[in-house]
Amino acid sequence: MQKFQKIVSRIAMAVAAGALVALPASAHHSFAMFDQTKVTQMDQATVAEFRFTNPHSFVVVNVTRGGKSTRYVLECSSVNMMTRAGWRRNTLRAGDKVDVEFYPLRNGQPGGMLKTIKVTDGRTLNAW
Repeated sequence: MQKFQKIVSRIAMAVAAGALVALPASAHHSFAMFDQTKVTQMDQATVAEFRFTNPHSFVVVNVTRGGKSTRYVLECSSVNMMTRAGWRRNTLRAGDKVDVEFYPLRNGQPGGMLKTIKVTDGRTLNAW
């Protein structure tokens, strides 16, 4: 009986440890940092970088207003979901001019969650 209790105890500890490890992963998917009640639109942004990676892709654009350039990092969905929406690894290239709509960061920093992007061939792609 004591041997059985030790096995059950070890299994319980392993499950508890697994749950603790999983907590940061579930927290990663919070979208609280984005203000999804506001949509910001920027036309003729210049693509600086396109990271087509998991778990989330990113589009980095430079926006020039009044002679000042500001870099925006825009978070997107996973490669799998974006591929289903028509994205490819070569959809964007540095220097491309694009129109973007995104949910801004709540803290006012330049960046957000990309909603849609109009690419150079005229298509409008969803990022989520």
